[in-house]
Amino acid sequence: VQLVESGGGLVQPGGSLRLSCAASGFTFSIYFMSWYRQAPGKEREWVGTITSTGGSTTYADSVKGRFTISRDNAKNTVYLQMSSLKPEDTAVYYCNCRTTWGRGTQVTVSS
Repeated sequence: VQLVESGGGLVQPGGSLRLSCAASGFTFSIYFMSWYRQAPGKEREWVGTITSTGGSTTYADSVKGRFTISRDNAKNTVYLQMSSLKPEDTAVYYCNCRTTWGRGTQVTVSS
């Protein structure tokens, strides 16, 4: 069972970035998937969740209206589209399925 995030990087405030999480080793299409993030010196926080079919998503208030989670079950991949990024979005972003976590990808929002 493995989750591998990619797509992080340095972006200016107001910019956009799309993260990907490739899943393997389990039946991806039957599980809800979530994104979390952890900023320096802070606890890991939930960002959002998508249902197994992708028909429904929920988000933390801090990202609602700016971030969008989607998935492609044919590719065993979940995405996090981030727009209108703010410096406070700087964090390591993690993909999660039940008890399985990826290693994370760094997102830095700075001018």
